[in-house]
Parts: sequence; structure tokens; C-alpha cells
Amino acid sequence: MTTLLIVILFIFLLLIGVPIFVVISGLALYLFFSSQIDISAIIIEMHRMATTPVLVAIPLFTFAGYLLSESGAPKRLIRLSNAVLGWMPGGLSVIALLTCAVFTALTGATGLTIIALGGILLPAMQRGKYSEVFSLGLLTTSGTLGLLFPPSLPLIVYAIVARVRIDQLFIAGILPGILLVVLLAVFCVYKSVRENVPTTTFQFQELISATRDAIWELPLPLVVLGGIYSGYFAVSEAAAITAVYVLLVEMIIYRDVRLKELPEIMKKSMVLVGGVLIILGAAMGLTNYLIDAEIPMRLLDFFKAHIQSPILFLVVLNIFLLAVGCTMGIFSALVVVVPLLTPIANAYGIDPIHLGIIFLANLEIGASIPPLGINLFIAGMRFEKPILRLYIASLPFIAILLLGLAMITYLPWLSLALLE
Repeated sequence: MTTLLIVILFIFLLLIGVPIFVVISGLALYLFFSSQIDISAIIIEMHRMATTPVLVAIPLFTFAGYLLSESGAPKRLIRLSNAVLGWMPGGLSVIALLTCAVFTALTGATGLTIIALGGILLPAMQRGKYSEVFSLGLLTTSGTLGLLFPPSLPLIVYAIVARVRIDQLFIAGILPGILLVVLLAVFCVYKSVRENVPTTTFQFQELISATRDAIWELPLPLVVLGGIYSGYFAVSEAAAITAVYVLLVEMIIYRDVRLKELPEIMKKSMVLVGGVLIILGAAMGLTNYLIDAEIPMRLLDFFKAHIQSPILFLVVLNIFLLAVGCTMGIFSALVVVVPLLTPIANAYGIDPIHLGIIFLANLEIGASIPPLGINLFIAGMRFEKPILRLYIASLPFIAILLLGLAMITYLPWLSLALLE
């Protein structure tokens, strides 16, 4: 009974805004102490995580993403996308989708996408005669659209927590990620045609000029994916090469970032990394206790007693994960929830790689679901709009993303086809 009251107290602290790593660490320490287990077990778990070779990829990929966000790369990417797609109905809205997806994949921070690109894309869409409600909904829900594409930071964190191969998870996210982008792109084209949004004329000279302008940044996906899957280097090595390549391109070739600005960019990126690593370390300690206490097995017994069908289990899992994505940060949700649900999903015969994509797709969508989705509040601050207006604007896009989620969940082929 005392333990239950303590857990309720910690949940209350979490809800009133106490930093999550403090809550998780405090709960882990209390549970270990009350069970008379040496608390050095937490430090041992943190050390095990810190010595994971792939962990070095997190700060390197994050630094590269933040460096891109501070450079002229977003404008070059938008210009190139506009030169390629601006002529088609809904071209600008599709450009916004693709730009947000690529940017989120590179930075791994959903809020950063809305903050960095929102100020460029919202005025552009309004000048292009898109309605304000449509534009707000699109940019708010697109802030997490790239989480399934490598080298997304949540993909790396999930692989570390669930102990699956990162390269397989990178491949598995490609088709589901494309599916979500395509579904939203079709909706954007439909709305644009229906509202008679004007298009621009295709200009071959502009395409050549925009391509030449962004020529040094276009190879980035090939550097990351090509190097990993060709076997030339590991994920951590790919992260180091990406960071060095971006540093050279943005500081020496384009000269968008000056040397005196570099320490501030490093600080911003490492604040995110530090937060992730602290949460990861604290949660690993708590997870170690939950496993020793056989909490996952008890949950499994409960599910087996009440749910026999894997299909029904997936329905319950999606509802639960959407609620988690709406109320918790993506990284916190990954390190707390994944160890609890992975053994249960395995018992229902769900492939661990497919489960990872289901997890991330749910958390991606949950970040924009009213009333507590974090993207809604970030967009409200960035665009200076009432939160209720953003609720209404986001609903059509969330409905389409939920359709995509159902397809990802019940068509494992989408996640596993490229691995065969």
C-alpha cells in the first residue's frame, strides 16, 4: 500500500512539471531501497548504457542536425523542393511536408522543426493562397513526420532500449514513413484542387540553379544510408562522418555559420542530448528494477487472461501508446514504456522490429493529438495563435495519420519487406 502511494506521489510530481529524470531517478532509488537491493545496481546499469558503442551516434547526429538548422540549408531545401514540385496542384504544401520530414529526421527534435521552419513556411503558404487553418494544421502535425526516417534520434534510442539492430530499424522505418508522407500529400493535393489554390510555372533554369545551390547538401542521405548498408562503416562511424561533413559544408563551403557561432550551436544541441541521456540513464535503472520484480511478466499474465487475439492486443496497444505520446515526451515514453511492453508483444508473436515502428508511429502522432500534444503548444507559441484554433486545424491531418497508423500496424510487410 505504501509503495502504491509513493508511485501516485511521483505521478503527481510528474504532472505538476517536476523534471522527468528527477521523478524517474527518485522512484528508482525508492524502489531499490524499499526492496533492500543495493542501489549500485542503478550505477551499473548506467555504466552499461554508457559503454554501448552506438551511443556516440546520438550527440554526433544531433549536432549535425542543429548545425543544419542554423545554416541556410532549410531555405535551400525549400527552394529546391519548390523548383521540383511547385508546378503541381498543392505543390507548396507537399514541399512543406517533405521539408519538415527531412528536417525532423536529421535533427531528431520535433519542436525544433516547427520553430526553425514554421517562420519560413507559414508566410510562404499564406502568400500561396492556402487558408490559415489548413496551413497551421499542416505545419503543426508535420513537425514529427520524419521520426521514422534515418538517422532519427528516436530510432536510435528505441534500438538501444529494445536491444535491436539499429541498421534494421533504419531500413524498417522507410516504407512506413513514406506511407504517412504520401497519405498527407494526397490530402494536400485534394484540398488545393478543391480550394483552387494557384500553382507556379515549372522553370528548368530555376531547377538547375536550385540544385547547384544545394549540391553539397544533397549527398547527405547517401553518406548516412549508403555507408551503413554498404558495410563501409558502422552507425557510430556514419554519425562522425555526417558531423564532419556538415561542419565542412556549412562553415567552409557555404560559410553560413561563423566560427564564433559554433559554441552556441554546440551548447543548444548538447542540451537536448544531455536531457536524453539523463532520462535514458535514470529510466534504465528503473527498468532494471521492474524486470527484477517481474512486472512485465505480471502484465503479460493479465493481458493473456483478458486478451487472446493479437489483433485486439494491437488495438489496445495503439490506444495506450497514443495516450502516452500525447502526455509524455517521446524519449521519456521510449525508455519507460518499451521495456514493459516488449516481452508482452513478443508473446503475441509481434516482430520486435515491427513493434518498434508501431511504437514510433504512435508517439509521432500522439505529439500532435489534443489536448496535450506537445507540438500543439510549440506551434501555438511559434505562430502566436490560440491553442483551440490549432486543435481544430490539426484534426483532419490527425485522422489521416491514424489511417496510416492502422495500415502500419496491421500490414507488417510495410516494416519488414525491405529486410528480406
